[in-house]
Amino acid sequence: MRKIRVVGIGAGNPEHITVQAINALNSADVLFLPRKGEDKAELADLRREIIARYLTDPRSRTVEFDLPVRDAGHPSYTGGVGDWYRETAALYAELFAGRLGEAGVGALLVWGDPSLYDGTLRILELVRAAGLAFDIEVIPGISSLHALTAAHATTLNRVAEPVTVTTGRRLSERPPEGDVVVMVDGRLAFRSVDGEAYDIFWGAYLGTGDEILISGRLADVAARIETVRAEARARHGWIMDIYLLRRRTGSAVDGET
Repeated sequence: MRKIRVVGIGAGNPEHITVQAINALNSADVLFLPRKGEDKAELADLRREIIARYLTDPRSRTVEFDLPVRDAGHPSYTGGVGDWYRETAALYAELFAGRLGEAGVGALLVWGDPSLYDGTLRILELVRAAGLAFDIEVIPGISSLHALTAAHATTLNRVAEPVTVTTGRRLSERPPEGDVVVMVDGRLAFRSVDGEAYDIFWGAYLGTGDEILISGRLADVAARIETVRAEARARHGWIMDIYLLRRRTGSAVDGET
């Protein structure tokens, strides 16, 4: 039976990749490399750099393909994502059936960790539900969340305190009740948060040579983040960013301020 490995490759630094991930890539017959258009060509180039640096098995082949584009104008966000999942699943089914033998091993290189705000595993389940049989193996990777806290030399959680991981869409709908990590925020939802009550640890292009880090009291740095983010997005044509909002308590315990 075919096997598809979903390999977490880290947040952008080629040195984030684990020994387990390197071994998984080198024992795969086909590495499937997605392209997301000219605006995000750097992402494909980073995957190519990882393959060039770590792939030593001459029998492994790389198959590049163009991912479908999600309809950002869809009236329902979840509906638009669902349509994109199904379209991508149909493409995967075609690639696996046409490029991978019935006993072959394929690998998909996924940014960060496959379990955290990534749709690959859900898409693969759609492929299997449509009738193509294969096993799935997941290789964990360093997520952008952990790359963020490492870059700022801070902890994710405080002593005996929870942390919520959410999206900008959800944050704008409901104010945070405590510390929160925000991913997939195209609407700058931190502007809806009480800037005097929170510190922010923000990062973009984590792990890459273009990495940008800003931290401080939200009220003091929010405008700077907005400006820097807009400039970076205009310069690159895309942006990947994430931030941690930490409620200010006045305590010096465990990194609190």
